[in-house]
Amino acid sequence: MSTTSSESYSALESLLRAAGVDLDVVEARLRAQRIETPSWGYANSGTRFGVFAQEGVPRNPFEKLDDAAEVHCHTGVCPAVAVHIPWDRVDDYGELAAYARSRALAIGAVNPNLFQEKDYKLGSVCHPDARVRRMATDHLLECVAVARELGSDALSLWFADGTNYPGQDSLHERRERMTACLSEAYAAMDPEMEMLVEYKLYEPAFYATDLADWGSALLVCQHLGERAKVLVDLGHHAQGVNIEQLVALLIGEGRLGGFHFNNRKYGDDDLIVGSVNPFELFLIYVELAGAEQLTGAAPTRYAIDQSHNVEPKIEAMLLSVMNLQEAYAKALLVDRDTLAEAQLAGDVLEGHRVLLDAYATDVRPLCAKVREDLGASAAPIEAFRASGYRERVIGERQGVGVSWA
Repeated sequence: MSTTSSESYSALESLLRAAGVDLDVVEARLRAQRIETPSWGYANSGTRFGVFAQEGVPRNPFEKLDDAAEVHCHTGVCPAVAVHIPWDRVDDYGELAAYARSRALAIGAVNPNLFQEKDYKLGSVCHPDARVRRMATDHLLECVAVARELGSDALSLWFADGTNYPGQDSLHERRERMTACLSEAYAAMDPEMEMLVEYKLYEPAFYATDLADWGSALLVCQHLGERAKVLVDLGHHAQGVNIEQLVALLIGEGRLGGFHFNNRKYGDDDLIVGSVNPFELFLIYVELAGAEQLTGAAPTRYAIDQSHNVEPKIEAMLLSVMNLQEAYAKALLVDRDTLAEAQLAGDVLEGHRVLLDAYATDVRPLCAKVREDLGASAAPIEAFRASGYRERVIGERQGVGVSWA
């Protein structure tokens, strides 16, 4: 740390210890934080109107891992990378897994693509044509096999299935088709694998989305079995939905399987996590940290799912991870004893004030110190810019980078 950073941490340390915070425990939990980054977050992306190419973008899955390793190097908490099939399809998945290990990484969740094939215009696992459903189910089974080869323990599912008009299809039959296809994939998974079921309120289906909310995803998971859990994407809800409450509900049911962290202002905007509504992110982490405290173990997997269209890819990922570190740190500083006393006494404002006190704490010096403890960078973005990595890969990666389109 610089002298200024050390002084900032010392001041914060004195303040927190005086307030009775067990800083050793807080720092240990921050060092144990793990965040999965998405391979597609390093690729070219855009909107439905077009893809916006950037210089130095990876040309293949191996170069995506190189970029992910750079994020882990500077943050210390991102040792896993989620992959997307077919976007990350290779001839030898054993080679890809070995390359990940050589970069101090592991493969995280495997994400099937069930929304870009022309055959999926009317749906994939919910399609009225049995041929298309078979095609979709076979792809799910392919991804189970890919996960096995890569050493992944999770299949992460999102479906664009839905209808645009009343009467277009039977809503009841679509649910029956989905559960039949997913049951076959679930049965094919290894015992240590989990199936993470995501949902989305709308888009591209504008009348009825087959998995529109956490409740419909939970019902499917309950039908499949205990290793099927709900994946929460922060951009996939109606405006005003209390996400921290549904997180608490899913934790209580033992069905919170993971997060796709991002942020939104209007719809599924895929903005940098914590960029628009950092207080909501903090409140979500209050629930997560509380569950960890009660159980002694992390209740879910934390993953980023963002589309960086105008921001530099790696820097945007670094800022996302830093925002997650800071939200978690603030949640760990909540005075749980005082909060519980206020809640039992019906002291509304005192309970709220306890949360505000933790949220208002400047934890940046604490997070910088934890990153340095991990051998990472106190100031990740500044360190990355100084490393010359971006300039080097721009020179090395000639040709068109990979894209999700």
